[in-house]
Amino acid sequence: MKDKKYTIQKAPFVVPTTDGKVIEEHFGLASNNNSEVSIAHMIAPPGWSEPFQTPKFDEYTYIIKGKKQFIIEDETIVLEAGQSIKINKNTRVQYSNPFTDACEYLAVCLPAFSMDLVNRES
Repeated sequence: MKDKKYTIQKAPFVVPTTDGKVIEEHFGLASNNNSEVSIAHMIAPPGWSEPFQTPKFDEYTYIIKGKKQFIIEDETIVLEAGQSIKINKNTRVQYSNPFTDACEYLAVCLPAFSMDLVNRES
């Protein structure tokens, strides 16, 4: 039998959260032990935010629905559905959804997301 040259993800790893955010990792360390890339579908509820952090990976975000706010270094940026952004590794950033509707988006991290690669501020 011939080895398949592709992988279909039918059961992404659902990351446990305590802040109402939905994180479904399709490919990455938690889902298939891939350290090269993370691809995750996320839904950030209204009022959600994370502390400032300085990830040691590049992160690409594509907004599917709603809006998401980024504070990058000292600049505030709001993306809406259909827009995307790349944030370079070792950049101080805060992610949030201070809006009234949930924000649905895709996030891609290179290399793969790992808590060991995120320097979160308290």
